[in-house]
Amino acid sequence: MLIDDTSLTALEQVTQLFHDSIAAKQRASLVLPAHLVRAANIMSLCLANGGKILSCGNGGSAGDAQHFAAELVNRFEVERRGLAAIALTTDSSNLTSIANDRSYDQIFSRQVEALANRGDVLLAITTSGNSANIEMAISSAAMLDVSVVLLSGHDGGRAAALLGSNDVELRVPETSTARIQEIHILLIHGLCTLLDEWALTTSNDQPINSRF
Repeated sequence: MLIDDTSLTALEQVTQLFHDSIAAKQRASLVLPAHLVRAANIMSLCLANGGKILSCGNGGSAGDAQHFAAELVNRFEVERRGLAAIALTTDSSNLTSIANDRSYDQIFSRQVEALANRGDVLLAITTSGNSANIEMAISSAAMLDVSVVLLSGHDGGRAAALLGSNDVELRVPETSTARIQEIHILLIHGLCTLLDEWALTTSNDQPINSRF
């Protein structure tokens, strides 16, 4: 049976989703822009120094991690040189071997240990802040002097408590997973916009904070 698209209830529900998403973005706009610029500063400094950005997340956040990496390696909205980024969610052999031989909680941390160098950046994405494999990835990053940009929601969860002074949390002030995910993709696009501009308008050896 098809949904009756003339049903006032169905139309009201869909319209309310738009209104809720808009309202959530408006609330986020009051608290997140400065943190977003700081995160972009950290990423541009990493890239300027020849580093790379590693990204990770679970479920929908895994898709976001891959989306971010693709925008940097290929392009976002303008043509510019490729920017170094690796999604830790895409190699099925790595993921399954680590999960099988060690534990699922280590699927990202083990890759951080193997691939990250001092000065790199980890983009960790978790709507709840309580994903064990994200927590372990953040802990591994700290041991390697790798800065962390955490995209979170709710109260930041256990992941937020692991961040150091050189890390940045972009905590969406919402409790709905759907609203948090919608704003996470906006934040990712914001990072990509700033990194696009940086790559086009600098000599690529200066971070964004030299201009912002």
